[in-house]
Amino acid sequence: MNSPADDSSAADALRKSLESSPFAAVTPGSTPTAQDIWGAVGGPRGLVESLLPGASFLLVYSLTQSLLWSVAAPVAVSIGFIVTRLIQRSPIQPALVGFLGIMASAAVAVLSGRPENNFVLGLWVNGISLAVLLVSVLVGRPLIGVIAGLLTSDPLWHRDRAKRVMAIVATGLWMGMFGLRLAVQVPLYLAGSEAVQSLAMARLLMGLPLYGATLWLTWLLLRSVYRGASEQPADRI
Repeated sequence: MNSPADDSSAADALRKSLESSPFAAVTPGSTPTAQDIWGAVGGPRGLVESLLPGASFLLVYSLTQSLLWSVAAPVAVSIGFIVTRLIQRSPIQPALVGFLGIMASAAVAVLSGRPENNFVLGLWVNGISLAVLLVSVLVGRPLIGVIAGLLTSDPLWHRDRAKRVMAIVATGLWMGMFGLRLAVQVPLYLAGSEAVQSLAMARLLMGLPLYGATLWLTWLLLRSVYRGASEQPADRI
């Protein structure tokens, strides 16, 4: 059994990790702005690094119908991102993580000989994320509430009615995002090679734009309860 000190260390480590995530880009209680959202998705560089690999796959596949060239294009683009970051002496971790994901997807597609399998790992990630969020709600600790509690050093957030409702709604938003992606993209994936272009387009449109919208709404919810909590006593039960 873990000691209280071990639990505290684990919580501190998780909090530090979350503080560098998009969830921490706006302090709860402050007003999120378009600039905050822009920063959370990485600004111009983040936008390009998120969209260009998928767009290159779509473009090359539309022109050539070649599996090998289509998966090679995003790999080449992601290598370019890493080299650019090295030259500019900026952190390479985001580009490296993206490169590893693109390489894994390309390997699955090439080894199976099915271009639609370039997207199968993404479908699994969405499915697992949806399952984790659902379980967190079912056990009474909605994941967004847990994250907000760690970031704000508020371990008793679940005893506050308003924060608990916020956590359920916000977690539901993320479940909706992942569920919508699956609802649209899984049928396209199952349609096989004939729907690869449609699947690639859906992946682009339901990637960063949908993520940014969900993040924005989550911040609005966080702001509403944490700003209110700082102005008046919490409604605890």
